[in-house]
Amino acid sequence: MTAANSHKTGFRFKKDYYGYLFIAPFIIAFLLFGLYPVYNTFRLSFTNTTLMGGSGSFVGLQNYQRLFDTPQFMKAVSNTWLLWILNFIPQIGIALLLSVWFTSVRLRIRAVGIWRTVYYLPNLLMPAAIAALFFSLFSFFGPVNQALVRSGLIAEPVQWLQNQTVARGLVIFIQWWMWFGATIILIMAGMTSISVSLYESAMIDGADEWKMFRWITIPLLKPILIYVFVTSLVGGMQMFDIPFLLTDGRGSPSGSILTNNMLMYLKFSSSQGHIGAASAVGVVVFIMTTVIALGIFYFLREKN
Repeated sequence: MTAANSHKTGFRFKKDYYGYLFIAPFIIAFLLFGLYPVYNTFRLSFTNTTLMGGSGSFVGLQNYQRLFDTPQFMKAVSNTWLLWILNFIPQIGIALLLSVWFTSVRLRIRAVGIWRTVYYLPNLLMPAAIAALFFSLFSFFGPVNQALVRSGLIAEPVQWLQNQTVARGLVIFIQWWMWFGATIILIMAGMTSISVSLYESAMIDGADEWKMFRWITIPLLKPILIYVFVTSLVGGMQMFDIPFLLTDGRGSPSGSILTNNMLMYLKFSSSQGHIGAASAVGVVVFIMTTVIALGIFYFLREKN
């Protein structure tokens, strides 16, 4: 009897470990391709390792000191924040407005599914292809100059991409245009999950649409908004392909669209390929993003 019970207990004990077997591939993949690169980046940032030299020696905070002493780094940080904020504000604003319209019972907009698909389509395009397209459109002999010159609006072609305002405006527009459709889908999903009875009760109490949006929709959308804010922040701090391909790859004109990741790439692709300096940029960006993300979680948390 005792032997039989111990046999059953042993079998049940082994069976309980089947779940770990199923999640093992994810854990192994995360450790190899997620956690280890972060650890290795932190480790390399304290060394003078170069791409050509291979292994390097420990130099402490030397890479960070040089980084903060470089005006180019502060310009890259300010540019990244400016480009992200100026594309995220209209992104979240327009997404909220369209989501309210699409889910409104009073408006009853037809073919909402088609509109959502149309707005989401830019998200399916490759950023490199979009950057190449806008580079061709605004190049010296591109269609924009051709149309303006032939229509008599300008006397001669203009180097649009050498203008700081135009270059920044294009990066901001492309980032907004490519991602606001995905934001609409997420916010609409959150809005449709809110019980209609809450709005009906508010209408009976005499609340107008703005009050219902302010006191019902926004508070119940907080989990979705936190997700949108954090994912957009992470993507914005990693902005690279569009500003890199839109000009000369160095953030011209005058470094106006130089971003964190572009600076990291420039450090890595220097004459010696300074992996330690590039890793220091990555670590600073990682810490900055983590702190701001935690701040978003703190300020948008549910308050008792």
